[in-house]
Amino acid sequence: MNTTYSSYNEIDLANRLKKQDRSAMRDFYSSTVGYLTGVCSRYIPDNDVVKDILQEAYIKIFKSIDKFQYRGAGSLKAWVTRIVVNDCLKSLKKKKNVQLIDNKYPDIPDEEDTDPGIGDLPMNVILDMIRSLPDGYRTVFNLFVFENKSHKEIASLLGIKENSSASQYFRARMMLVEKIEKYRKEHR
Repeated sequence: MNTTYSSYNEIDLANRLKKQDRSAMRDFYSSTVGYLTGVCSRYIPDNDVVKDILQEAYIKIFKSIDKFQYRGAGSLKAWVTRIVVNDCLKSLKKKKNVQLIDNKYPDIPDEEDTDPGIGDLPMNVILDMIRSLPDGYRTVFNLFVFENKSHKEIASLLGIKENSSASQYFRARMMLVEKIEKYRKEHR
C-alpha cells in the first residue's frame, strides 16, 4: 500500500472504518486501490473482471470490517489482501476450463535449474509475463510465491492434489523462464 496508507495508524483507521466514517472509507480506498488492483491482476488477466472483483471486495471489506481483528502492524493489509485473493479464486473456480494439468514439462528438475534471474527486468514486464500464464499455472504460482502458501494449502484451496500443485508451480516457472529468455533475446 502506498505512503498515504502507511501514515495512518492501522488501529485508528480500522476503528474509523468500523464506524462507517466516509472520509476513512475514501482514504482507505484511495490508499489501497493500487495495491489491491496489483494483487487482483496477478490472478485475473481481464481488466474488466479485475474491476468487478475489486468493487465486490471493497463492498465486502466495508460490510465486514467489524470482523477484522488487529494482530500487529500490517494485519489490516493482510486481511484485505486475503479477501481479494479469495474473491479472485472464487472467480477462477467459476470458469469451467481452468487448465490445471499439462504434460509439456514431464520431469521436474532441481529448483536452481529453473532460476531465471529476474533482477534486471522491469517489474511491469514480469507482471505481464505472470498474467499471461494459463489460469491454473498463474493461480498456483501466485499462491506459492506471493501468498506464501504451501502446496498442501494450495491443494486444499483449489481442490487438487498436492503433487498437482507442485507440478503446476514448476510448469509456471518453466514457462516464465522461456518468456524471460525470449524477452532478453528481443531486448539485447
